[in-house]
Amino acid sequence: MDAAAQTFDLDAYLARIGYGGARAPTLETLRAIQLRHTEAIAFENLNPLLRWPVRLDAASLQQRLVHDRRGGYCFEQNLLFGEALRAIGFRVTGLGGRVLWYTADDAVTARTHMLLRVDLDGDVHIADAGFGVQTPTGPLHLEPDAEQATPHEPYRLVRKGDGFLVQVRIGDDWRSLYRFGLEEQLLPDYEIVNWYLSSHPESRFVNTLMAARPAPGRRYTLRNNEFTVRDLNGGTERRLLGTAAEMRAVLAGPLGLTLPESADVDAVLGRLTAPAA
Repeated sequence: MDAAAQTFDLDAYLARIGYGGARAPTLETLRAIQLRHTEAIAFENLNPLLRWPVRLDAASLQQRLVHDRRGGYCFEQNLLFGEALRAIGFRVTGLGGRVLWYTADDAVTARTHMLLRVDLDGDVHIADAGFGVQTPTGPLHLEPDAEQATPHEPYRLVRKGDGFLVQVRIGDDWRSLYRFGLEEQLLPDYEIVNWYLSSHPESRFVNTLMAARPAPGRRYTLRNNEFTVRDLNGGTERRLLGTAAEMRAVLAGPLGLTLPESADVDAVLGRLTAPAA
């Protein structure tokens, strides 16, 4: 066990996600923890939007996502998730992905996404707790072209050159989330991209509020002040939030976040609900 795993507060993490099951490094445990993590810790980008730093060291991640009961985006989510899995005894490797959501499968995009490889009993699984509106709620066996069930939508992995596409089936359509390879990525690789995403004036994370959380049978999404509830049986409800108080209520309620009591937060939420000039 490495030093980071030894200092990781596994008890606090498991309490945060509401998991009280076995702590053995098995596929059943991996499935249960990924589901509980994704349903308990929302995807969100409030820090970049507020021009607050996004720190990726283990202590900062535990403080913000576990003790402060905030969320985060892919680097925060999957670094925390990976540390928890290592503390249990899983063999985990960080990978990188090129996001293709709402673009073509052959689009050239930067490697701005983080995911995890989990080696278990001679098999390889892909685990990802941080893809926003379409975060997989279960691990995927590294088996090309096989439709794989998760607690939410079906997913599959498709070979693409020397890597793979992660695709989700929504209705009758397969849609690509991202393309990834099996080359290991290390913390400095993530830190460089994280700085761009959280600091560059043209980054979508600096300019647009994004928050999402899966729940049993549905997914909640907030993009700026548009709140969406998508039922897995096919129904979708959308409404615009008109005040900072409504925004706080949705972020704290369906999205399950504890927001800082800060004038900066209220100012940003108020700006997002202000009528266009």
